Amino acid sequence: MNRADPELYASREAIKQAVGRVAAEISQQCSDGVVLVSVLKGSLPFLADLVRAVDIEVEVDFLALSRFAADSGRVRLVKDLDCDVGGREVVLVEDIVDTGLSLGYLMGELRRRSAASVGVAALLNRSARRILPLEPDYVGFEAPDEFFLGYGLDWDGRYRNLDRLVIGDPGLLADDPDAYVRILY
Repeated sequence: MNRADPELYASREAIKQAVGRVAAEISQQCSDGVVLVSVLKGSLPFLADLVRAVDIEVEVDFLALSRFAADSGRVRLVKDLDCDVGGREVVLVEDIVDTGLSLGYLMGELRRRSAASVGVAALLNRSARRILPLEPDYVGFEAPDEFFLGYGLDWDGRYRNLDRLVIGDPGLLADDPDAYVRILY
């Protein structure tokens, strides 16, 4: 599909409502406090809004993964946690849960570190592409099998700072990474 103009998927107001709902669910289920672990870089805007919306004690930390190695499905940690999650409730904060491969790796890693529980908050849950049978515990939006930009999601580092989510055309962006710059900003 060729999208000369990106399609609005979620407005800033819709995102704000989704974040509020997810924050309320986390606050209710983790009433004794939680460590929110952001998976860099895409989840940072979601985390920033989420941490302000929860009404429980919260600690924030960050992880970063390498890209998948070609044809291997393998990733590695390139930025590790600074805090000890042993015996603590942890919620991984993801921009999008897609195949579940990264999520499965991270959940296993946190469990090996003896987290009391490991939940997942995803801004977008794109289950159509799921390989591992994992589902996020907290979901902002159920997402179609489309390419998203904005609110942390990017193309080659561009568009992360949009205050909304749009559906774009990866073919168009491959030809011109700045194709939507004049339209969206």
